[in-house]
Amino acid sequence: MVVDTYSRFLFEREYLRRREDGPLSATVISGLLLEAQCEAYGDSVDTATLDRYAWIAKPHYYRETPFTNWPPTVVSSRTPCGTSSPTPEARLPRHWPGGAASTSTPGSLARPQPEERTPLSRSHEDSGSTTGLKAPRPTPLTAEPAFLYFLVARTVSVFGNGLSRVALAFGVLSLPGSTPGQLSLVLACQAVPQVCFILVGGVVADRVRRSRLILAAEYTAGVAFTLLAFLITTESSSLTLLCLLAAVAGTASALLYPAMDGLVPQLVPENALQRANGVLRTGNNTANLVGLAAAGAVVGLFGAGWALALNALTFFVSGLLMHKVPVPPRPRRATSGWQDLREGQREFFSRQWLWVLTAQYALVMAAVNATVGVLGPLSFQSSGGAQTWSAVVAAQAVGSIAGAAMGARVRPRRPLFIASLAALPAALPMALLAAHAPSWLTIAAMFLTGMSISVYGVLWSTALQQKIPEESLSRVSSYDWFGSLSLASLGLLAAGPAAEATSLPIALTTCALSVVLATAAGLTSPQVRTLPPGRPT
Repeated sequence: MVVDTYSRFLFEREYLRRREDGPLSATVISGLLLEAQCEAYGDSVDTATLDRYAWIAKPHYYRETPFTNWPPTVVSSRTPCGTSSPTPEARLPRHWPGGAASTSTPGSLARPQPEERTPLSRSHEDSGSTTGLKAPRPTPLTAEPAFLYFLVARTVSVFGNGLSRVALAFGVLSLPGSTPGQLSLVLACQAVPQVCFILVGGVVADRVRRSRLILAAEYTAGVAFTLLAFLITTESSSLTLLCLLAAVAGTASALLYPAMDGLVPQLVPENALQRANGVLRTGNNTANLVGLAAAGAVVGLFGAGWALALNALTFFVSGLLMHKVPVPPRPRRATSGWQDLREGQREFFSRQWLWVLTAQYALVMAAVNATVGVLGPLSFQSSGGAQTWSAVVAAQAVGSIAGAAMGARVRPRRPLFIASLAALPAALPMALLAAHAPSWLTIAAMFLTGMSISVYGVLWSTALQQKIPEESLSRVSSYDWFGSLSLASLGLLAAGPAAEATSLPIALTTCALSVVLATAAGLTSPQVRTLPPGRPT
């Protein structure tokens, strides 16, 4: 009991400090309790047996004005383990009784007087709630500093990705004796590890602190692109080194994506998840557009090598910002990585809506990638040229920014149904290109496509984070990434040969029909049509 008292003291001290910045989510509070228990018990117990949800029995933790359940005076300035620590009073928040600014003396710390309780029937009448409790107010994202650091880190990193998409291609082609085939090989070496290791990335992200995994992935990518910049700046034509470094960068991405999806619920409360996902996508899409626009200027003025060096710098800056994102330690798992992978597979396939929408959007994104990467440029090769096609792609990028902002605000009763329907606009630009429609119609359709896919992304991420247990979220997300990445690559590979074997209009029509049929198939799922928002009951 002495050790348990100490763990609760550690928990409440950190809880009160964090509450100074605003309300905390259930996930964050549970993480604080687990971290305190790990510190108090040390290696004496298996962390898998600890109860991170014990705080739920104490309603003052989620009252508007919490108070201390275990007064700091019950714990000596010498911990139960015999190690010295500063007096608890010195580490309490300044505005709490006993804190540094309090007039109470250390020996007379008083618990704040409980606020006057409103009768339950009155609370029910005031709030309109069927539970008799006041509905929680939306938590402003500005009250979550860890999320803001994560947002800035991701925005900086995605800006660098926008640079690399242009700089790597022109950098490889600028090397002496390089060929388009060598460029394809380098890009394939970057893409293949993403598909091969994405499931491994999900397992790792569910076993370690996700923020630290993202930090390690960013630093790894930064080192890889620094060396790539050096090779291209010095005009080194070592194809083997280029492929190896591209593979390292691709592997870093495979570790990052599942961890990124699983981290958001640890940083914001549940009622802010959709807004957080919308803000993240808005920042990422904007940074990607700016990065792509800046890439041409940087490559033209300074060369592809310096553009890659700037890209590497963005990864290092992102890694430094991730140091400011504290996440509680993960409990030690007694299972092996292979068992964790199988468990993630069961979690994924046990939910019909999950694998149905994953399959639908994998097919949709394969068709979109085939159109944007191959079939669209071929359509404008003889009419309009690169300038018109650039306007089409830019319209999609701008639409994705608008869609992310919209996704943060909409509150559909059936979010998965709306997410599935959001795929349909992607068929419009494919059909218009096949019919040789005016360019302005294609531009408008691509804007709508970008907007609808971003709305889907926000609703989809929020549904995953609400309905999948946090301890297996990254593994489930990795299966979604695996489907999208693998079929997107196949779409790019098949688009050119398909257009040559048939005709360009037929290939585009096939892509449009694929989107329509995949959406129709997705809507046949009862769970997709009817599942409400929020956590499962």
